[in-house]
Amino acid sequence: MKDSAPDWPQIFQKKRFGPLTVLLALISVLYGLGVRLRLCAYRIGILKKEALPGFVLSVGNLTAGGTGKTPAVAMLARWALSRRYKVSILSRGYGRKNKKKLLEVSDGKSLRVGPEEAGDEPYLLGKMIKGVTIVISKNRHLAGLFAGKKYASDFFILDDGFQHIKLERDFNVVLIDADLPFGNGHLLPWGPLREPLSSLDRADAFILTRYKGDASKSKASGFLRTNSPACPVFYADHLPDRVVFPDSDRFYEPELLQGKRIVAFSGIAQPGLFKDTLKSLGAEIIAFKAFRDHYWFSRNEIDSLVHLKEKYAAEYLLTTEKDWVRISSLEPNNFDIGYLSIKFKFTSGEEDFFKVIQDAIKTKGLSFDTNL
Repeated sequence: MKDSAPDWPQIFQKKRFGPLTVLLALISVLYGLGVRLRLCAYRIGILKKEALPGFVLSVGNLTAGGTGKTPAVAMLARWALSRRYKVSILSRGYGRKNKKKLLEVSDGKSLRVGPEEAGDEPYLLGKMIKGVTIVISKNRHLAGLFAGKKYASDFFILDDGFQHIKLERDFNVVLIDADLPFGNGHLLPWGPLREPLSSLDRADAFILTRYKGDASKSKASGFLRTNSPACPVFYADHLPDRVVFPDSDRFYEPELLQGKRIVAFSGIAQPGLFKDTLKSLGAEIIAFKAFRDHYWFSRNEIDSLVHLKEKYAAEYLLTTEKDWVRISSLEPNNFDIGYLSIKFKFTSGEEDFFKVIQDAIKTKGLSFDTNL
């Protein structure tokens, strides 16, 4: 377990000065200067934007990881598919080992590559959604042109696309954690911000994620009411869906975990949230191991986790669905290894949210099926 990760979400909350603060602050200033120069170059036309022949919807955030983009992208793709659009998801493919300039992950019917080649998130999206093509490239314009030519795609979803301003988009959905919106308010690496807070002016709609039902207690809600009063704000949560044991084709309702002794592990942006979710389901966490985001586990590490489960006589060894993607090829020899799947659900305003997108589609001059 040598790669247990620091708790970056907690580190990014700290506002007090520490031994490394001066160095991090200096790098943050230089990083911020580069970001502002880039944004300005696009704004005044020194750098040119590119367009795709269809409706382009971006799903992204302002901070480094942890707002639940993958289930939100899946939700939006299913909605567009239900409106009979030809949907393509365009992703950068962070962490992929296949460095081809363009890589087709899914043709809408089957996966074309494995998780190591594609990266965990594009592969997981391809596994979750049928009927949607998935193409990855650092150049999303190139990926979109490929999807448009090969599959006649007319609805493009940019996965983690808010910072990819090189590509024109018709609608910007920005996800913000309801309770931990902007950390300590500093840019990377001093804080979690990828861009200055003023960049939120590019948003067409905000979704506050992991929202538990009280807007008055949400730091993000108050900030947006003051600083972006004209932009609509919607509320959603990430809810436990199923407990899945892939090697034995079993799945259960989350209530299975009530009172169960569990060893758990995760390599996502905020592993502590996974731990908290398990606790909220009544699980007794005997041991929990956190790894860095997008971590690729070795067979020895999985065997060590299985040994830990046996040592403490835990009933299950659990991880997240995204982590399972990165260990599925290791063929663990234990049917009690499983994952908890998560669904993205609006807590209010779902119809209004899609109405805003439909209005943007009409403005673009595209049709949508109003009878579904």
